[in-house]
Amino acid sequence: MEKEDRDGSVAKLSNFQIYWKLFVTTLVLSASTFGGGFVIIGMMKKKFVEQMGWLQDEEMLDMTAIAQSSPGALGVNIAIVVGYRIKKFLGAVVCTLGAVIPPLVIISIISVFYNQFKDNEIIAIALQVMRAGVAAVICSVVIDLAGNVIKTRSFLWIIMMCAAFAATCFFDVSAIVIILTCGLVGLVKVLMDERKGASR
Repeated sequence: MEKEDRDGSVAKLSNFQIYWKLFVTTLVLSASTFGGGFVIIGMMKKKFVEQMGWLQDEEMLDMTAIAQSSPGALGVNIAIVVGYRIKKFLGAVVCTLGAVIPPLVIISIISVFYNQFKDNEIIAIALQVMRAGVAAVICSVVIDLAGNVIKTRSFLWIIMMCAAFAATCFFDVSAIVIILTCGLVGLVKVLMDERKGASR
C-alpha cells in the first residue's frame, strides 16, 4: 500500500473522514487480532506508521510504554493512546469503540455456545495452531521494539532493557516493579537533563 504522508493526506481529510478511518482501521485490526495486546501493537505499527504514515516509530514506542504501564487491557490502552495522539479526546473515543466492539461481540457469541465449543476437538486443535502463530507475531513485535530502543543509541536505555528482560525471565520480578523502576529512572534522567540545561 502506498504510504500516506501525515502532514499531507491527513490535512486534506475532513474531521469526519479522519474519525471514520480511525474507527474502521481499529475495528478491522481488533477483529482480526488473536493473541492479546502485543499482537495488535505490531499490527497498529504497520498500519499507522509504515502504511499510513500518521505516526513515527519513536511515537509508537512511547505509546506502547504508556499503554503497557497503564491499568486495563493492552489492546484497548494502545487504541486510546493512538486515537488521542491523532485526534485528541474524540479520536480516543472512536478508537476505543473500534477496539472494543469486535471482542465484545465475539465473546458474547462464544459464551452462548461455550458448552459446545469447549469439547470440540477441531476448535481445540485450531486454537493450538493459532498459539504458534501468535508466539511468532509477539516475537516480531518484541524485536521491533528492541530495535527502536537500540536506535536511540542511549547506553542507559539499552542497559535498562536488558536488565528488565533478565529480571523478568530469570528472577521472576513482577512487571509492576519493573515498570515503576523504569519510570523512576526515566523521571530522574529528565530532571537531571533539565538541571544541566538550566545550568548552561
